[in-house]
Amino acid sequence: MTNFSRAEVAAMVDHTLLKPEATADDVAAVAREAEELGAYSICVSPNMLPVETSVKVATVCGFPSGKHTSTVKAAEAAESVERGADEVDMVIDVGAAKMGDFEAVKLDIRTVRDAIPNAVLKVVIESAALTDDEIRGVCEAAVDAGADFVKTSTGFHPSGGASAHAVRLMRECVGPNLGVKASGGIRDAAAAREMIEAGASRLGLSGTRAVLDGLEGGSGDASAASAEGAVGY
Repeated sequence: MTNFSRAEVAAMVDHTLLKPEATADDVAAVAREAEELGAYSICVSPNMLPVETSVKVATVCGFPSGKHTSTVKAAEAAESVERGADEVDMVIDVGAAKMGDFEAVKLDIRTVRDAIPNAVLKVVIESAALTDDEIRGVCEAAVDAGADFVKTSTGFHPSGGASAHAVRLMRECVGPNLGVKASGGIRDAAAAREMIEAGASRLGLSGTRAVLDGLEGGSGDASAASAEGAVGY
């Protein structure tokens, strides 16, 4: 197994707080922790923007169900960018993917892409709810629609979160030019390493400190990470 340094992994992390009960004080604390840990960004709910921080700011769109109209998703994304978001993680209509309507998936993504041409767009596909063929179809739609990343999961779907198999398949589908973000259920250093080795270029973590501590043989075991961030990543 490849050894990744704490700093290398931290620089791949969207340090995430998407719990419904999160407060402005909680978000400020997450921003401070992201800066301390050397994370790439924080990821917070749209109504928590703007956030004062020296790291990048990501938010979500159509979250967590994806069952919003494309125009609503586009408006939400555009407002978030106006309020300081550098990146937007949009959730597809998983039902359209299950029906094999990848043209509808592509149109949904394209509508959001057109609304935020200068921001990074990540497409959340809920890989645990899809077959391999459906994952391929959604990834192809994301590439065609001009997305910057495909992302495994919201972390809120009952089917589960990220798997190394899904990440590997997503990487094969999008090639080297798009990012792949693994999120959902990554609680310890071993899981983070597995996702990176499978092809992830970004990690969505709520228990970031425990994961990074685990890379150094510290206290970052699965139980510690789960206690820090058991909901929504």
